[in-house]
Amino acid sequence: MSPAPKKVTDDDVFAATQRAMMRRGPQELTLADIAGEAGVTAGRLVQRFGSKRGLMLALSNRFGGGGEEIFAALRRSTPSPLGALREYASCMAGLAPTADALARNLAYLQIDLTDPEFRRNLLANARETRRQLEALVREAVAGGELVETTPVRQLARTVETVVSGALMTWACYQEGPAARWLAREVEAVLAPYVPSGRSRLKRR
Repeated sequence: MSPAPKKVTDDDVFAATQRAMMRRGPQELTLADIAGEAGVTAGRLVQRFGSKRGLMLALSNRFGGGGEEIFAALRRSTPSPLGALREYASCMAGLAPTADALARNLAYLQIDLTDPEFRRNLLANARETRRQLEALVREAVAGGELVETTPVRQLARTVETVVSGALMTWACYQEGPAARWLAREVEAVLAPYVPSGRSRLKRR
């Protein structure tokens, strides 16, 4: 008797897809790549998602609604709102374990920007990210981690912008790991609002 097929959840498939995406760009990625990563057959993925586009769109839908969940995990990693904000930068640095991996992620971003169905989810995620960053900054002010005069919305939007921009500048210079590069840039943005003596920014 053949063993029962391995039970693989949608989240298992999505995680496998993301791992495969780190190695292969949009034109290279196949259902067979994803199936091999997930430990199932390509046929099972077709039965569940219909096609590679169907699977990628399902992943996009999951990502589009996952911002709150991601920030909840960041909050669980530290009792400090400012610490969670710093962890956000570290999380984003995970898109760039290498310059090649970041280039592949940017290739997928092109699809998100130009395909209306994918862009809808990208925008939903971006809006939730901004909302969560504003909440963290507001809580950091309330907890004394940032000065009372901190412009909450402005600082949250600046952090959002700097993290994205720092990924691009790191890709250009490639000096050290992306996580350290992003942390330094975010700290420079936070430094004017951190009470004296509490900033992590190293003076040179």
